[in-house]
Amino acid sequence: MQYGLANTTTIDLSILHNPHRRSLDEHDYLYGKACRITLCIRGRENQGLSAEGDAAAKRVAEYFSGIDIHYLASSPYARAKQTIQYLAESKLLPVAEYEELVERPIKGLDYKSTWDVIEEAIRKSFIDHDFALEGGETTWQAQQRAIPVIEKLLEEQQGKNIVIGTHGNIMTIIMNYYDAEYGYAFWNQTSKPDIYSMMFNRNRLERIERIWEPDSHAEEASIAADT
Repeated sequence: MQYGLANTTTIDLSILHNPHRRSLDEHDYLYGKACRITLCIRGRENQGLSAEGDAAAKRVAEYFSGIDIHYLASSPYARAKQTIQYLAESKLLPVAEYEELVERPIKGLDYKSTWDVIEEAIRKSFIDHDFALEGGETTWQAQQRAIPVIEKLLEEQQGKNIVIGTHGNIMTIIMNYYDAEYGYAFWNQTSKPDIYSMMFNRNRLERIERIWEPDSHAEEASIAADT
């Protein structure tokens, strides 16, 4: 019962590589109380993966090859779906799309700004959950749309392993809802792709753990190509 997850959004599979980590009591698994969500993230844009990104998606599928996955979900954006597509094909599972898992827009489409201003706005939004640039979505608003999906999956998929393909900022916002320690500094150090496992006991978060092991050279090329 020790598994993990990735940076596009899933239910906790996080303790696969560390058998000495404390896990939930076996009783919780037998009676369906525990749920593991794995989050896999990619870029924000609604366009396909680069060649390097496609190679990383194959690595995601390889990572989960020996793990029982019961449910796959994703943002409808192409990059999020494609990050878990090889996994879906290998597990013969459909991917349920949720519009609520799309990336958080910190500003409106008509709001012109530099990246420095946008990044500062993202930082501020994790301090003031009601803050966004003109036309953008606040952290509180993003949680209002995304968290009901997570809670629904926790209720419907008790005792199962879920993998979710999503995006870095909305993933951090989801984590922040359950643990306020996850904010701007965490988001700023995530890679593309990245995989994080969230272990729940019913709807109570037990822990979060990163399970992605980046290939440093490949990841640098992928980030450059997918930015």
